[in-house]
Amino acid sequence: MSTPTALNPAVPDVAGAVAGRTAEKILSPLGDDFHVFDTTLRDGAQREGITYSVTDKLAVAGLLDELGVGFIEGGWPGAMPKDTEFFARAADGELDLRTAQLVAFGATRKAGIKVADDRQVRALLDSRAPVITLVAKSDPRHVERALRTTLEENLAMVADTVRYLTDHGRRVFLDCEHFFDGYRADNDYGLRVAEAAVGAGADVVVLCDTNGGMLPVGIHEIVGAVRERGGFRVGIHCQDDTGCAVANTVAAVQAGATHVQCTANGYGERAGNADLFAVLGNLVTKLGLPVLPDGRLTEMVRVSHALAELANIAPDTHQAYVGASAFSHKAGLHASAIKVDPELYNHLDPEEVGNDMHILITEMAGRASVELKAAELGVDLAGRTDVVAAVVDTVKQREAQGWSYEAADASFELLLREELAKADGAPAAARFELESYRVIVEHNALSTGQQVTSEATVKVHVGGRRVIATAEGNGPVNALDSALRQALADELPELDGVELVDYKVRILAGHAGTDSVTRVLVTSASTTDPAVADWTTVGVHTNVVEASWAALVDSLVHALGSR
Repeated sequence: MSTPTALNPAVPDVAGAVAGRTAEKILSPLGDDFHVFDTTLRDGAQREGITYSVTDKLAVAGLLDELGVGFIEGGWPGAMPKDTEFFARAADGELDLRTAQLVAFGATRKAGIKVADDRQVRALLDSRAPVITLVAKSDPRHVERALRTTLEENLAMVADTVRYLTDHGRRVFLDCEHFFDGYRADNDYGLRVAEAAVGAGADVVVLCDTNGGMLPVGIHEIVGAVRERGGFRVGIHCQDDTGCAVANTVAAVQAGATHVQCTANGYGERAGNADLFAVLGNLVTKLGLPVLPDGRLTEMVRVSHALAELANIAPDTHQAYVGASAFSHKAGLHASAIKVDPELYNHLDPEEVGNDMHILITEMAGRASVELKAAELGVDLAGRTDVVAAVVDTVKQREAQGWSYEAADASFELLLREELAKADGAPAAARFELESYRVIVEHNALSTGQQVTSEATVKVHVGGRRVIATAEGNGPVNALDSALRQALADELPELDGVELVDYKVRILAGHAGTDSVTRVLVTSASTTDPAVADWTTVGVHTNVVEASWAALVDSLVHALGSR
């Protein structure tokens, strides 16, 4: 192999530096024998609604490295200005990867020109990434119709580009685009493309289900056939158009693939890509493959949610392994069994992947559900069958009226404590008591911009005093919240550290139009103690302001009780 300086003195030789960094990396127990390859920053960024800044991309890469993936594909330098800047900043020291290697993505040389003259190929070298993933056409129909070149020229484009990059000290993976569709049309040409790449020095040939139309049986059959005939290392890249991307990826591994390409949370074009977290969960906990460094599997929930925040997409609560509801149980029958042994209704211990088990309280809840949920919330109901029965009855009655405690743990905890105190004959003394409130909304049609103002007056009894407070807000709920806090400020200054962070209103079925029953969920947070988790409360009424008031009061009462 010729040296980089002999080929082009201006091209940096990264081979030695990469080797040095690799020696210091924290590798999975399988080391280079199995690759976890993340393409969130390239393929995942193609999802509608995702637009990463360069700073975002650096943060995403850092989180993926913390999880322990082996390779992070950062984008297409030379084709995308932000990607070019990302690689430059990463190479200049803004990204310190301890586990992963950074990968640049690009295409083979164009038809009819020398590889050394192709500016996009040169941009791959200029990125200073130690690993390059090249995409190549492996379906003869795409070669002839999309590239508009010959099948032989396409093979030469692959071999020339791989050889050029490996001669410059880069490790090269080849993505065979549309491989499975092409294989079903011509089971020979895709393999010729793969063999051309391997013969020129490529380490891995990645079989891509680019249109996402495959099913697990077909994936397993074709990957197995390629492995048997080719004798080279095979990777897999699956889109989720059939909803089978994760299953297809696992099937490929079972057929011999040792390189999996995924995106965080399944982000990607159309229906998305194979979800990194579901694939990792399956490989580690189901197939027993230690593909992450020791101790990293428990980071999955944290990293998944942090990456969702950077993408500005709400986490999928029902996502496998890492969703907030992945280990939630609603049916009373489930709760009864879980009380005996949690393994009876969980496919694994949630703590293995950094998650928790939750018991949901609804009209379907039985006594076991209430007991388990109370224990989860720190309320001891051991031996208190009377209280448990009263709570079950109350929940069922309120659910029939539209209340829901599934997402309102704080309100449910207050209900538990209220029923417990009632049963003991000593109802808890209220820290404050409402006398009345009034809300005025004024729409001034003659003002500039047709101004709408809200004003609330609250009368409460607190600390042995009757307090009246009035406040304005940008809506009736905001005005009520402000007036109540103002009224309580002198006696309960600790409420200054409570902040409303989310407010949801839902119209409930069963009533028509504006006369409907509304359910309000309020989520609050502590601004003074980051260790305190957010809490959610609920209110239900035909009047949305009254429903909001109930949720607001529960929020503050819960905050006072937790201090």
